[in-house]
Order: sequence, then C-alpha cells, then structure tokens
Amino acid sequence: MPHRGQESTAGTGGGELTVPMAWLYAEYIADELLRNGDLMPPTSFEFRAGRDALALTIFLSDTEGDLCGIQVVSQFETWLSLTAYDQPWQDWVCERMDGLAADAAASRTPSPDLALAEAAWRWLEETELLAPDLNAVPGGAAAAGEDDGPKVWTPAWQLGLPLGHLAIHLF
Repeated sequence: MPHRGQESTAGTGGGELTVPMAWLYAEYIADELLRNGDLMPPTSFEFRAGRDALALTIFLSDTEGDLCGIQVVSQFETWLSLTAYDQPWQDWVCERMDGLAADAAASRTPSPDLALAEAAWRWLEETELLAPDLNAVPGGAAAAGEDDGPKVWTPAWQLGLPLGHLAIHLF
C-alpha cells in the first residue's frame, strides 16, 4: 500500500490525480477505532472531532510511511502516549505539520496527504463545540444529567483528543 511520498496515481503520465493514501488510511483507522468504541454517534460533530484528532495523531506519528496491517496494533501505545491528557499534543501537531510542509516545499512536490491533514487541523482549531464545563461544577459534584450542568465553547481538538484516546483504550 503506497504511503506518504509514494502516493498512488491513476496512470503513468504526468498531471494525473494523486491519491492521498497515507491520510485516507489514517482516517480509516481512526474511524474504525471510534466506531468500535461506540462513544458518539458517527454523524455527530464530536465524532468528527475525535476522528480528525486521532487521524492526525496516526498520520503524523507515521514518520517512516510504513504503517500497514498488523503494524497498526503495535502503534497503540505510541498513540496512547501522544493523546494522553498531560501531553502537549497541540504543540506536537504544529511541529510535525511545519516539518512536513517544509519537506514538501523543499522537494517542490505538493502532498495531497498533507493538504488533507492541514484541512483537518484547521477545522479542529477553528471549530468550537458546546461541551460540559467540568471546571465549573459546584462543589466538585457531578451534575445530575448531561444537559443539567454548565457548558462552555471548547475547541474541537480539545474535545476530540480525549475521545480518540478513550477509543484506543476500548479497542
């Protein structure tokens, strides 16, 4: 299966459509992990946030471009450590994206994988979702129902990252 730097083309001549196999594979893995975890309806924005955050983690952690088949299971610990609560995930994503963009600019070869990853990252940063405000629960007690407590607008990546982390644990 072709990966980053080895994208598949629909022919042998120049100017052909380049298929972003590395990104699509990362997105597929993330989607399967979240569906298996059954944490959110697949049509929800929360599910999309989890899928995009997890797909970015998978895509950006595959530094050798060789993630396939059985190797997915061997990467779970890496993905768990990257998505853990106390990790600077946002900084890591920015550094890896900058590095990939610099590589693409140096090679003067546009990367459709990188373009899709950038679009996902842009959506995760710019979109805010209404979520329970866990810091505002009076007296530290949990609210009676999900809709009863205070809510706060949260960047999509901050909601999606723990969903992706939990989905890996549940797999």
